Formats: sequence, C-alpha cells, structure tokens
Amino acid sequence: MTTPEIEELKKLVEQKYGKSLNTTTDFEVFSFFLKKKADKNVSASTLKRLYGYVADDHKPRISTLDLLAQYVGHADYKAFVFWLKSSTKYNSSFFMADQLTSGELTVGMELMIGWSPNRMLTLRYIGDSIYEVLAAENSKLLRGDRFCTGCFIKGQPLLLPYIEREGEHTMPFVAGRNGGLTLLKIKK
Repeated sequence: MTTPEIEELKKLVEQKYGKSLNTTTDFEVFSFFLKKKADKNVSASTLKRLYGYVADDHKPRISTLDLLAQYVGHADYKAFVFWLKSSTKYNSSFFMADQLTSGELTVGMELMIGWSPNRMLTLRYIGDSIYEVLAAENSKLLRGDRFCTGCFIKGQPLLLPYIEREGEHTMPFVAGRNGGLTLLKIKK
C-alpha cells in the first residue's frame, strides 16, 4: 500500500542517494549503503516491497518510513509529512499564464507552438479540442498527426494522452518537458 506522501519520500530518497532503485542489486547496495554511511538498517527485501519491485499490499512499517525520512533530513516520518503539507513547494495554487484554450478558437484556425530546443509545430484546429499537425520542425510529431488537448499554457509542458498517427494511438507524449512551451501564437 502506498500514499502520495510515501511516493514523495521514495523520490527524495533516490534524489539524495543519486541513483534510482530498480533492480535487486540496487536495493541490496542501497541497504548496505544505509547501514554503513547513515547507520540506518533497512533490509533489501523491505526496500523491494516499499518500491513495488515485489508485489505487496501491506502498509510499510512506520519504523521503515521513519528511517527513510531521517535519511532525507527529517526527524521522523510524521515530521516529513508535516513538512510536505506545509511546504509551499508542494501547495496547489492559481497562477498567471499566457494560455490558449480550445474554446477561444474556431474550426480552421491555425496556431504555432514551440519548445526548446528549437522544436516548432504549426497546427490547425479541427474542433472538439482536436488539433492536426500541418508542419513540424525538429519534433517527434509528424505532419498529419492529430491530438486532443483543451489548453496550451506558455511555460508549462504540453501533456498529451496520445497522438493519433495513421489511425493508431501512440503512448502518451510530452512536449517541452524541460521549460514548457516557449512559443504560443495564433497565425493571422
């Protein structure tokens, strides 16, 4: 069993450790590292269960969560959760942004979007939040691809559930993963 707080703790543990934990060897080496460098004793099998490497639907022991929270700099897991809930880094909020929504467009309108490094698309609005790629420069999206999105936000990544290509749906796609969209304009 996991929670958003446990998932964030796992992510911070990997960040501090400097490596991801994905294999049996990773868990064994990290367990040994915790014992030698941080004087924390968490078995490789416990880590495997916590990280979902082996199937287990039990809630992790608080002692395990306490040790990992201490590893990332908190007194215990309870203090870690309090920090998460009070940290402005994790708060939801409204923000000002240059954005374009599908509701602002009419069928046939064209727009340009771009992101680093030097990626650019010219799109035609088809309707019902569907866009067709008319031209693509340095992008994995191709002329004729279609996708669905309700909004483009400058400075934020464009997350698409799929690209429709030659009648097939691809896996999810993200444009502008680092830095978000840098160009967003309606063609006149």
